[in-house]
Amino acid sequence: MKKVLVIDDNPTIVELIKYAVNLQGTFDVVVAYDGVQGLERILIEHPDCVIIDVKMPRMDGYQLVRCLRGDARTSDTPLIILSAMTRDEDQMTGMLSGVDEYLTKPFKPAALNAAIERVLLLTPTERQHRMDYLVQTQADRE
Repeated sequence: MKKVLVIDDNPTIVELIKYAVNLQGTFDVVVAYDGVQGLERILIEHPDCVIIDVKMPRMDGYQLVRCLRGDARTSDTPLIILSAMTRDEDQMTGMLSGVDEYLTKPFKPAALNAAIERVLLLTPTERQHRMDYLVQTQADRE
Protein backbone atom coordinates (compact mmCIF):
# COMPACT_ATOMS: atom_id res chain seq x y z
CA MET A 1 0.00 0.00 0.00
CA LYS A 2 1.32 3.47 -0.93
CA LYS A 3 1.93 5.90 1.92
CA VAL A 4 0.87 9.57 1.84
CA LEU A 5 2.17 12.04 4.43
CA VAL A 6 -0.07 15.05 5.16
CA ILE A 7 1.66 18.06 6.72
CA ASP A 8 -0.70 20.82 7.90
CA ASP A 9 -0.98 22.69 11.20
CA ASN A 10 -4.80 22.69 11.13
CA PRO A 11 -6.16 19.41 12.58
CA THR A 12 -9.53 19.93 10.85
CA ILE A 13 -7.87 20.29 7.45
CA VAL A 14 -5.71 17.23 8.19
CA GLU A 15 -8.85 15.19 8.86
CA LEU A 16 -10.51 16.46 5.66
CA ILE A 17 -7.43 15.54 3.61
CA LYS A 18 -7.22 12.11 5.29
CA TYR A 19 -10.89 11.52 4.51
CA ALA A 20 -10.46 12.62 0.88
CA VAL A 21 -7.35 10.46 0.36
CA ASN A 22 -8.98 7.49 2.06
CA LEU A 23 -11.86 7.66 -0.44
CA GLN A 24 -9.37 6.12 -2.88
CA GLY A 25 -8.82 3.25 -0.47
CA THR A 26 -5.30 2.64 -1.76
CA PHE A 27 -3.22 4.85 0.54
CA ASP A 28 -1.97 4.65 4.10
CA VAL A 29 -2.14 8.22 5.47
CA VAL A 30 0.28 9.52 8.11
CA VAL A 31 0.35 13.09 9.44
CA ALA A 32 2.55 15.84 10.82
CA TYR A 33 1.46 19.24 12.14
CA ASP A 34 4.34 21.56 11.16
CA GLY A 35 7.25 21.68 8.75
CA VAL A 36 9.90 20.46 11.19
CA GLN A 37 7.78 17.53 12.36
CA GLY A 38 6.98 16.84 8.69
CA LEU A 39 10.66 16.68 7.79
CA GLU A 40 11.27 14.24 10.64
CA ARG A 41 8.30 12.06 9.56
CA ILE A 42 9.50 12.00 5.95
CA LEU A 43 12.89 10.66 6.99
CA ILE A 44 11.28 8.01 9.23
CA GLU A 45 8.23 7.02 7.14
CA HIS A 46 9.64 7.34 3.58
CA PRO A 47 6.22 8.26 2.13
CA ASP A 48 5.38 7.75 -1.53
CA CYS A 49 3.82 11.24 -1.69
CA VAL A 50 3.72 14.30 0.60
CA ILE A 51 0.91 16.87 0.80
CA ILE A 52 2.20 20.12 2.31
CA ASP A 53 0.50 23.29 3.57
CA VAL A 54 2.40 26.56 3.08
CA LYS A 55 1.68 28.57 6.22
CA MET A 56 2.90 26.50 9.17
CA PRO A 57 4.91 27.16 12.32
CA ARG A 58 8.65 26.39 12.63
CA MET A 59 9.16 25.82 8.87
CA ASP A 60 6.80 26.90 6.11
CA GLY A 61 5.88 24.71 3.16
CA TYR A 62 8.18 26.46 0.68
CA GLN A 63 11.17 26.00 3.01
CA LEU A 64 10.25 22.36 3.52
CA VAL A 65 10.00 21.70 -0.22
CA ARG A 66 13.41 23.30 -0.85
CA CYS A 67 14.88 21.23 1.99
CA LEU A 68 13.47 18.01 0.52
CA ARG A 69 14.57 18.78 -3.03
CA GLY A 70 18.08 19.58 -1.78
CA ASP A 71 18.49 16.25 0.04
CA ALA A 72 19.48 13.21 -2.06
CA ARG A 73 17.31 10.97 0.16
CA THR A 74 14.14 12.93 -0.63
CA SER A 75 14.89 14.82 -3.86
CA ASP A 76 12.62 12.58 -5.94
CA THR A 77 9.74 12.30 -3.45
CA PRO A 78 6.48 13.43 -5.08
CA LEU A 79 5.35 16.68 -3.41
CA ILE A 80 2.00 18.51 -3.53
CA ILE A 81 1.31 21.89 -1.96
CA LEU A 82 -2.29 22.29 -0.78
CA SER A 83 -2.71 25.89 0.34
CA ALA A 84 -5.23 28.66 0.90
CA MET A 85 -2.76 30.97 -0.83
CA THR A 86 -4.35 31.33 -4.26
CA ARG A 87 -2.51 34.19 -6.00
CA ASP A 88 -0.55 33.38 -9.17
CA GLU A 89 2.62 34.59 -7.42
CA ASP A 90 2.04 32.12 -4.57
CA GLN A 91 1.58 29.27 -7.01
CA MET A 92 4.70 30.24 -8.95
CA THR A 93 6.72 30.44 -5.72
CA GLY A 94 5.49 26.96 -4.83
CA MET A 95 6.31 25.52 -8.22
CA LEU A 96 9.75 27.16 -8.28
CA SER A 97 10.48 25.76 -4.81
CA GLY A 98 10.28 22.34 -6.44
CA VAL A 99 6.77 21.10 -5.74
CA ASP A 100 5.14 18.83 -8.33
CA GLU A 101 1.58 20.17 -7.98
CA TYR A 102 0.07 23.25 -6.34
CA LEU A 103 -3.57 22.89 -5.33
CA THR A 104 -5.69 25.44 -3.50
CA LYS A 105 -8.12 25.16 -0.60
CA PRO A 106 -10.96 24.51 -0.57
CA PHE A 107 -10.23 21.40 -2.60
CA LYS A 108 -12.25 18.69 -4.27
CA PRO A 109 -11.33 15.15 -3.14
CA ALA A 110 -11.28 13.93 -6.75
CA ALA A 111 -8.84 16.70 -7.75
CA LEU A 112 -6.54 15.90 -4.83
CA ASN A 113 -6.55 12.19 -5.60
CA ALA A 114 -5.93 12.85 -9.30
CA ALA A 115 -2.95 15.05 -8.36
CA ILE A 116 -1.57 12.28 -6.15
CA GLU A 117 -1.87 9.80 -9.01
CA ARG A 118 -0.15 12.23 -11.41
CA VAL A 119 2.82 12.97 -9.15
CA LEU A 120 3.33 9.29 -8.39
CA LEU A 121 3.90 8.72 -12.12
CA LEU A 122 6.50 11.50 -12.54
CA THR A 123 10.06 10.40 -13.26
CA PRO A 124 13.05 12.34 -11.93
CA THR A 125 13.83 13.38 -15.51
CA GLU A 126 10.31 14.72 -16.07
CA ARG A 127 10.52 16.59 -12.76
CA GLN A 128 13.82 18.18 -13.79
CA HIS A 129 12.53 19.14 -17.26
CA ARG A 130 9.49 20.83 -15.70
CA MET A 131 11.70 22.72 -13.23
CA ASP A 132 14.04 23.85 -16.03
CA TYR A 133 11.02 25.08 -18.00
CA LEU A 134 9.61 26.98 -15.01
CA VAL A 135 12.93 28.64 -14.26
CA GLN A 136 13.35 29.66 -17.90
CA THR A 137 9.77 30.96 -18.10
CA GLN A 138 10.31 32.98 -14.92
CA ALA A 139 13.60 34.37 -16.25
CA ASP A 140 11.90 35.39 -19.51
CA ARG A 141 9.27 37.35 -17.54
CA GLU A 142 11.86 39.34 -15.58
